[in-house]
Amino acid sequence: MGTTQQADQHRSAHQRRRQLLEAADRVVLRDGPKASMNAIAAEAGITKPILYRHFGDKGGLYRALAKRHTDALLSALKAALDAPADRRARVEATLDTYLAAIEARPQVYRFLMHPADSAADATDAQLPEGGFDVGRHSAPLLRRLGEELAVVIEERVDLGPDSAPLARVWGHGIVGMMHAAGDWWLGERPCSRAQLVSSLADLLWGRLSLVDDRAGSAGL
Repeated sequence: MGTTQQADQHRSAHQRRRQLLEAADRVVLRDGPKASMNAIAAEAGITKPILYRHFGDKGGLYRALAKRHTDALLSALKAALDAPADRRARVEATLDTYLAAIEARPQVYRFLMHPADSAADATDAQLPEGGFDVGRHSAPLLRRLGEELAVVIEERVDLGPDSAPLARVWGHGIVGMMHAAGDWWLGERPCSRAQLVSSLADLLWGRLSLVDDRAGSAGL
């Protein structure tokens, strides 16, 4: 009985956490970087202390949201890499998947990557949520994307005897390029998404066109 009750409590807590993250998502979609714990608690129909009980603080909530969206993005990127197409088409599809994701939910992207925008000129005492700085938390998100992409690269293409470190160079380099170019593009919209995808693919293609697929892999 005790084990059954514990399992039921675990499922209930997991479901409640998911509901709170969905409420947080709705607020972030509306308010972007200005999303506050007060607004999220109100959206969820609870008090802020209850929200803190589930996530600890805004940093805990941010990490949970970041994992939620990063998991979804990684799944979409891997699906693009697995598409039945030639390598160039898959490279373009992967770049487009990332850009489409930040274009579709720009407020979520800004919440995850540009928290200080709403308080850029404020003193530490004036910063929202007790001086919370998402910038300090967003670097691990990008590092995770880089490491995950490095694993995919090493599994799929033959980079020679130094494949492991070189795959990490490529993984982090590609993520850095996508992030920097996408951030600039989302803010200024100097060209179409298709034009940006094609230009970034051109930049990557020189080296990617020369390597062989790893034997037995799905290829890149």
